[in-house]
Amino acid sequence: MTDNFNQPSTGLFVKAMPIIFVFLWSTGFIGAKMGLPFVEPMTFLAIRFGICVLLMVPFVLITQTQWPARWIDYIHISIGGLLMHGGYLGFVFLSISKGTPAGISSLIVGIQPLIVAALAGVLLKETVSLQKWIGLLLGLAGVFLVVSNKLSIGEGTLFGMSLSFIALVSIAAATLYQKKFCSQMNIKSGNLIQFAVAGVYFYLTSLLFETGEVIWSGELIFALLWLVIILSLGAMTLLYMLLRTGAAANVSSLFYLTPPCTAVVAYFLFDETLGALSLLGMGIAVAGVALVNYRFKKAGRT
Repeated sequence: MTDNFNQPSTGLFVKAMPIIFVFLWSTGFIGAKMGLPFVEPMTFLAIRFGICVLLMVPFVLITQTQWPARWIDYIHISIGGLLMHGGYLGFVFLSISKGTPAGISSLIVGIQPLIVAALAGVLLKETVSLQKWIGLLLGLAGVFLVVSNKLSIGEGTLFGMSLSFIALVSIAAATLYQKKFCSQMNIKSGNLIQFAVAGVYFYLTSLLFETGEVIWSGELIFALLWLVIILSLGAMTLLYMLLRTGAAANVSSLFYLTPPCTAVVAYFLFDETLGALSLLGMGIAVAGVALVNYRFKKAGRT
């Protein structure tokens, strides 16, 4: 038996989960933008997940959360965490630190819903209809328009772009793996296991490849708190709840909405402009996600 997250109520919160998830996930750039000038990426992520573990341990113990019953479950949960945190987050942060523009990185990773949809039928026995394929392609087109004004390839970004492609493969694999092998995990203990595995991974990689220097500042502390509370504890929990209750292709399509939402947040926080193409792209991306997730009623039926 798992905790209450396994069977969420059918109230307003459940219906609002996709919207809340998209907003929270889209704010992840705030932490990276504020924190990376003061710390190297692997060290940054090691500190982030170390804090996550410190916060989760007493919470899991106090609530007497159930742990996985089999060792194979620990292995599956750990692999899912390494793909999602170590692979996706690690290579995105590395890519940006190597000079890849955020627009290019987000566009590369934005291909993820198409990969998940293509593989979901084979690996998860999910049916991806023509309507969903059209919606996925529309969503990708919308993302391209949103970030088109930020697409610029400067010197030395080819290696950084390749890291974004590794992040793309990692998050697609993480989505499919989590859906197939970890959909019934207890979200509290499962998150703790994944945070701990990710923390060890980032700590070891920081020891091997970085100096470990940290310039403590108000911006870095805010970035860490934001990434820990809003992203790791908030958005990741919602993502796993969505994967548990919805098809992998449908959940993945929500990632198309994060670049438009990020653009809106950046407009208010950093005075980044929103051009006509960006606004058009937002509309197209929303329409694409609607096509993926909306089930049209057949004629003659109510």
